[in-house]
Amino acid sequence: MASVLLPLADGFEEVEAVGLIDVLRRGGIEVRVAFLEEALVLGANGITIKADTDIKNVLTEDFDMILLPGGWGGTYALAENKTVQRLLKEFKAKEKILGAICAAPYALKEAGVLGNDYTCYPSVEDEIKQEGYRSDKKVVIDGNIMTSRGPGTALCFGLEIVKKFSGEESYQAVKEGMLLDYCN
Repeated sequence: MASVLLPLADGFEEVEAVGLIDVLRRGGIEVRVAFLEEALVLGANGITIKADTDIKNVLTEDFDMILLPGGWGGTYALAENKTVQRLLKEFKAKEKILGAICAAPYALKEAGVLGNDYTCYPSVEDEIKQEGYRSDKKVVIDGNIMTSRGPGTALCFGLEIVKKFSGEESYQAVKEGMLLDYCN
């Protein structure tokens, strides 16, 4: 079973975090949520999520992917956190999968691990200041880097991750079970 690390920081986008966790778990992927400060993490819209573990206890070898939800408050915290930035570089060096949605590709850029082609929430590319922004796709896969646009694309993004780790059959089962006909 694949294992995904999802770090949360105050100000994260709730729809993205919960949507990704839900789709991945439906697809047979283990998801562990890590906190930066405290186990109860407050989202951008006032929803609190209880994380599973402290980011300081995370070992790269325990995971196949690191996945960052957006929301500017959470994204800035992920981009400034030395442990998260170190982990992003380690995942890249070990050729593991890195994912980010909405504003979170900014944290990948800050770590120097953002791919050549990427997508993000419209206007965030102005903060990222890197060529390769794609506005024409919900999900962009560039080697081991996966990015997506925002809250409305979170379920489709999760499906692409399911396809990557659990295969086409699981992808189709989750897609049909959740009525996600609009995901390509």
